Amino acid sequence: MTRAVLFDLDGTLTDPKVGITRSIQYALRKRGRPVPDADSLESLIGPPLEQSFLGHFGMTPADARQAVEDYREYFAETGLFENAVYPGIPELLGRLRASGARLAVATSKPTVFAERILAHFALAEHFEHVVGSFLDGRRVEKQELIADALATLAGVSRELAAHVGDRRHDVLGARANGIRAIAVGWGYGTREELDSARPSALAESVTALGRLLLV
Repeated sequence: MTRAVLFDLDGTLTDPKVGITRSIQYALRKRGRPVPDADSLESLIGPPLEQSFLGHFGMTPADARQAVEDYREYFAETGLFENAVYPGIPELLGRLRASGARLAVATSKPTVFAERILAHFALAEHFEHVVGSFLDGRRVEKQELIADALATLAGVSRELAAHVGDRRHDVLGARANGIRAIAVGWGYGTREELDSARPSALAESVTALGRLLLV
């Protein structure tokens, strides 16, 4: 059995589309930029936010940093609660804990926001540690986040660890740390994106994920 499981947050444990896209729209509006509809912003759910403002909207580094601050104005008060837990996730986490698996979250979302979301949706009790980015923009890359999350789970062998996520950077971060990379099909990564990253396994449903982790 996998003895440690790291979970991504957005697009894996919860569906954050409404809150994240509205926060991005708020930031773009404050920057005087054209504001795409929510569906057009789905690809930005998951990767580091500053990189998205740089790459997708052609902002300068200074503008991108300010856009992140604008985003947080909306997200911290409203957006983080415009979110929903995927059906079956609480039950799966409970079963994993009961089996003896050690659980942690590794997310590029700032730790302070991730902890508030997990507490709000009564998921926090399942996780020993929540490892996210810092508000000053440090520790946003998934490889570093996973490495630090693994370090919090002292005594767990990498051969007995897995990371579960919905985007390409989740898979690549897990592989770079020498652990199983399990992709999920219900988040925001396309099948082409995930297949090209070559995950160890792909779970199309929470039930399928449970079969992979509880063996």
